Amino acid sequence: MRQFEMGRLPLAAAIALAFAASQFSATPLAARQPQPAPNAAEHLRVLPLQGGNNFRDLGGYRTTDGRTTRWGLLYRSGAMNNLTAADFATLARLGIRTVCDLRDKNERAAQAVAWPAASAPRVLADDYTLDMRALAAVFGGAAPTGESARAAMASSYPAMLGQFNGQYRRMFAELLAGEAPLAFNCSAGKDRTGIAAALLLTALGVPREAVIEDYLLSNRYFDPAKMGNGTAGAAAYQRLPPDVLKAIMGVDRSYIDAVFAAMDAHKGGVDAYLADALGLGRAERRELVRLYTERSTR
Repeated sequence: MRQFEMGRLPLAAAIALAFAASQFSATPLAARQPQPAPNAAEHLRVLPLQGGNNFRDLGGYRTTDGRTTRWGLLYRSGAMNNLTAADFATLARLGIRTVCDLRDKNERAAQAVAWPAASAPRVLADDYTLDMRALAAVFGGAAPTGESARAAMASSYPAMLGQFNGQYRRMFAELLAGEAPLAFNCSAGKDRTGIAAALLLTALGVPREAVIEDYLLSNRYFDPAKMGNGTAGAAAYQRLPPDVLKAIMGVDRSYIDAVFAAMDAHKGGVDAYLADALGLGRAERRELVRLYTERSTR
């Protein structure tokens, strides 16, 4: 079991745990920041699940070489503990066979997912613990502002590349082994999951701007009100100014830009980062492209 040290925990990951433990009743981000979803006529970007939260298909994105990511194989999501029997039936019909759950052991215990035995996927997760003292330190002292909260979130993102490297590597290993359809999730489906999706789409050759557009869709599809009915931390969050809540509960381009900046700064750039940090050399990326993209018909 791995325990993150004080000061090394990414703020965004700590906040995701706080989401799962807190009750948030403000207007959902989807209502405050509507954005168009890049739907194809015969496919849905967001799965129509009664209890789903930010559960999205990564199909339909054009790559730099004219291919398109396949629908129905790659999914990103928030916590799945509110899925209904009908939702589980939908996922069973989709054939989801592997779930990479990026949440820590406490998040998973607080919001356990009751998969039906007959159609349960293989769930892969790490027994680590998020250290919430880092979050408390951020909100101690001077009153936070939207600007300071966004800066804190952005500064936390590059650290997640290292702290969750093992889980990201395992996700890619599952995909290379053909263990798809595969879904990956955290609590909100926007921070740890957002980075995972950015890594995956980048490895498949999706242009950076399209990757960022997918990342920003969490402002439309993540609903904090669905995060649970616990009381821990609720009062503290409800006292925060609206712009601070928006920075924490939503996503901002500066957050994912910080991840790309870290990869760009790696010797050899993004391609070398994918090879060195994630084991995705040319052969592995060709295999991912073969498995999860197809020639575009447009």
